[in-house]
Amino acid sequence: MLTDHFREIFLKSSTVNTTCAAILNESLISIENTAGSHLSFLSHAVVQQANGYHLFVLPEKEEALYFFNDLENIFNKERGTTLLFYPASYRRPYQIIDPDPTCVLQRTEVIDALSKQRKKLLVVTYPEAIVEKVIDKKRFEKNNILLSVSEDLELDLLNELLIEMSFEKVDHVYEPGQFAVRGGIIDVFSYSNELPYRIELFGDQIDSLREFNPVDQLSIVTHQKIKIIPNINFSTNRVSFLSHLPKQTTIWGKDLEVAQKKMELGFDTANKVFNKIKDNQGLLLPIEMYLAPVDFSKKLSEYTVIEWNRTLKSKDSKAIVASCVPQPSFNKNFELLVNQLNQWKEDSYKIFICSEQDSQIKRLNAIFDDLGQENLCDFISVGIHEGFIDHKEKIVVFTDHQIFERYHRFSTKKTIAKSKESFTLKEIYNLQKGDFVVHIDHGIGEFSGLEKIDAQGKEQEAIRLIYKGGDILYVSIHSLHRISKFSGKEGTVPTLNKLGSSAWAVAKQKAKKKIKEVAFDLIQLYAKRKMQKGFDFQPDTYLQNELEASFKYEDTPDQLTTTEAVKIDMEKPHPMDRLVCGDVGFGKTEIAIRAAFKAVADNKQVALLVPTTVLAFQHFKTFSERLNDFPCSVDYINRFKSTKNIKQTLEKVKNGEVDILIGTHRLISKDVVFKDLGLLIIDEEQKFGVGVKDQLKNLKVNIDTLTLTATPIPRTLQFSLMNARDLSIINTPPPNRFPVDTVVQTFSETTIQDAINYEIDREGQVFFVHNRVQNINEVAAMIQRLCPNARIAIGHGKLEGKKLEAVILDFMDGRYDILVATTIIESGIDIPNANTIIINNANHFGLSDLHQLRGRVGRSNKKAFAYLFTPPPQHLSTEARKRLQAIEQFSDLGSGFNIAMRDLDIRGAGDLLGANQSGFINDIGFDTYQKILDEAILELKENEFKEIFKEELKDKPFVHDCILETDMSLIIPDDYVNQINERLNLYKKLDQLKTATEIEGFKIELKDRFGEIPVETLDLIGTIDIREKAKKIGFEKLIIKNNKMVGKFTSKQPKYFESPSFSGILYFVQRHKKGVQLKEKNNQLSLVIDDVPNIKIVSQIINKILGL
Repeated sequence: MLTDHFREIFLKSSTVNTTCAAILNESLISIENTAGSHLSFLSHAVVQQANGYHLFVLPEKEEALYFFNDLENIFNKERGTTLLFYPASYRRPYQIIDPDPTCVLQRTEVIDALSKQRKKLLVVTYPEAIVEKVIDKKRFEKNNILLSVSEDLELDLLNELLIEMSFEKVDHVYEPGQFAVRGGIIDVFSYSNELPYRIELFGDQIDSLREFNPVDQLSIVTHQKIKIIPNINFSTNRVSFLSHLPKQTTIWGKDLEVAQKKMELGFDTANKVFNKIKDNQGLLLPIEMYLAPVDFSKKLSEYTVIEWNRTLKSKDSKAIVASCVPQPSFNKNFELLVNQLNQWKEDSYKIFICSEQDSQIKRLNAIFDDLGQENLCDFISVGIHEGFIDHKEKIVVFTDHQIFERYHRFSTKKTIAKSKESFTLKEIYNLQKGDFVVHIDHGIGEFSGLEKIDAQGKEQEAIRLIYKGGDILYVSIHSLHRISKFSGKEGTVPTLNKLGSSAWAVAKQKAKKKIKEVAFDLIQLYAKRKMQKGFDFQPDTYLQNELEASFKYEDTPDQLTTTEAVKIDMEKPHPMDRLVCGDVGFGKTEIAIRAAFKAVADNKQVALLVPTTVLAFQHFKTFSERLNDFPCSVDYINRFKSTKNIKQTLEKVKNGEVDILIGTHRLISKDVVFKDLGLLIIDEEQKFGVGVKDQLKNLKVNIDTLTLTATPIPRTLQFSLMNARDLSIINTPPPNRFPVDTVVQTFSETTIQDAINYEIDREGQVFFVHNRVQNINEVAAMIQRLCPNARIAIGHGKLEGKKLEAVILDFMDGRYDILVATTIIESGIDIPNANTIIINNANHFGLSDLHQLRGRVGRSNKKAFAYLFTPPPQHLSTEARKRLQAIEQFSDLGSGFNIAMRDLDIRGAGDLLGANQSGFINDIGFDTYQKILDEAILELKENEFKEIFKEELKDKPFVHDCILETDMSLIIPDDYVNQINERLNLYKKLDQLKTATEIEGFKIELKDRFGEIPVETLDLIGTIDIREKAKKIGFEKLIIKNNKMVGKFTSKQPKYFESPSFSGILYFVQRHKKGVQLKEKNNQLSLVIDDVPNIKIVSQIINKILGL
């Protein structure tokens, strides 16, 4: 295989052989002139030959992670090789409080691995991690619990042991150091394993040991033996990490003098921090927690050390000289790249291009084929950080991301963060006593918990809702899908409905009428457009491939599918009308650039319409930069340009000299004439007024249109609108962005000063958000006092339009360092150079606002910071505290998409279906609004537009929901799942299942998490299948009481009685005369069957009716 052959080349190199020989005889080796990822390949080859233990020390955490990823990709999970990363425990060095659980786990994993016999063990680390002292060997081994299948274990004893070892008892295990007990099942998250363990007992014996995924709580693999290790940070007797290394370890270091200096600096910092802590009694002294720098150099002398790229050469070391240079930059000029590669090929160099993405390899292949250079080099599916040229061995190794000048990101372990995120989300969506809920038939009530009720001597569980005037409604667990948590605008309290009053029905009717009007327009437009003839664009050219491959970031799957969908639409004969939705910074503009270039490549012009002057200028800059190396001219018109300049631009547009024109609504004025317009792109459509939209309709009749919006559309709305508009959703965040480092703390001038100075030192800019115009100038003056050399601008909504836009444009051009502003910066200002945002009084903002504001930074490949200032914790409401915790945890781009979803749903849907909709959403709650929208669209399709949707309506079911009523005891017993909230969640989950696969999955989950399933719960699960099949038969209600089964037929669909489904019923009645009859009461027909004692019999009868 090509990749193996590629690795072989390095194994045979002379540098490797010399290094392997030196390891045996020398104690200090120095490798000179290595570059890029050359050392990753060199160390891989040396380890393959020399085996043993190897520790790699790099100067920075980031560098260490890139190096670790290189080794991970090169070794590619090779058997017999253990590769581990050893981080510092604390997120911010020397901040002694709150260690990062993922890091502590990784540290424990390394110490555990060092105590075992390994053929090859590689550990990658950095100074801040080594400098922290760790538990000593003896104590480490003594503190372990070893368990194996079939051995005896007392539950109470294990419970006590875990508490003694400082494990925390919780309901759900999602991070290291936690354990949970459910009957005979114990979940434990040990610090030695990336995933938690599940121990299942049979009596007092271990029946099985499994590893499970904390996100969905399901088991993954079984084990015969496991080891539980507690938090090693709790130990008081600490020793140097290096004392855990076996004597024969080889230590590799990149310029170890730098590491030495960092340790000295760190040790001093630790002392300073310790002295500042007022109450430092009981805390370990810095000398007990951290390694003194002298000890580090002493320890080093006990091992073989290989150092590379040392600035000051050492006389005592054995020098090995490589001859490598870094990968040169070709500024995306492929002809230059090809000429250079051909030259090397003539000089007998072997040429390889590495990429971890197959899509990139395909693109490069296409570009090389178009340039007639098919066999110029070999493509290798290995991701490395930096390319290099080795003149000694005559090898050229390039990376795709450097050729295209893309940003390359390292990957780290995310499991714990992910599981924590899913639990915080669960908590946000969980129903708590006192929450408002909406019942589709009865309106808004207050949730009062799960309650056991007696149904003719049999125990059942129901949800208790309280309505206006203290009325109580019990909702069966079979009808949970009919209630949902009320979500209106945050902070508004809905009015409760009165049971039996018509107010709720009236509100629903009103909303439906309004929704129908809007939906009617949408569907009508859709139908009209399908009849029109448009321009069918040609398939992609090689220039299109080159443009797409040169995108700075890696494409996300959603981005790829959206780009494909847009291009397919453009190649079709009828006009495109596609809406692309995606969160802040998810790469919508890039899709617009690709579509625009496709149109230009086919000699068509493009108009890009934006809502604000600032955005027009910004898009102009973005488009110009991206299309700089391509035959394409971009221009813009807005009120910043003089009349003379605008006239000149319009003249060029008329003559076809401008390919892409960007502008505000000035674009649709009568004097703007295009020579040959082929594509219209509308950004942030919801911000335009009705007038502009009407003018657009005339323009849009037969021109391809692409609309972009940052309003996330709720997933359920997508389906309703799918048939009214072509829709693409981008849910995945770009992978090559750093998460924004988010800090929540009380107001501090020192933090402001440090954060601003740090940002200005790295030539960046800062947003300071203060949402009160009254004293914004005083805040700016305070910042000026703290940072006298900073250039400060102030922006807020009360400023004149021209002034405000001038301020923002100057900030974009880098004339100011700090922009002190209100939340006006929330929408759409994209300044890649601004990478720090400070938000004052963050507790006053909703989740989505904080998410949007934070989305303003972290838009480039620099690490970004967000500081959220709040009053002291005791003055915060629980709601605000929860919100701030969530925003701090979900620092990854796009994870906020999950939490902001609820919040944005409300605004989003309002925007999507016209501004006047949001009022209704607040009256009836978001989920009800969705259900009504679905109904409205279906009714329109069945009546006004039945001709267009003829095909789709062919197999439409007659009944959409079947209500089940029973007097049987169908519950999840307390002694099986004893936590009320968990039971409620399981009931909710069960009620939403549809297919046999989903039902089977639910059973597996129950058995895995709680043990063998009780009979009454199995019967309860059986009702889901019965309900689904009853809908097919045509029952809108199924009653199983007093040993009888009554199926009530739909009364709303007269056509049902002419259908094959009803013929099947008549056939069934004729064949089973005994105890089976059809009855009619109050104009509703029912099927009544006697002698139905249990759920099993119900299931058999239903299957017989369906002929199964």
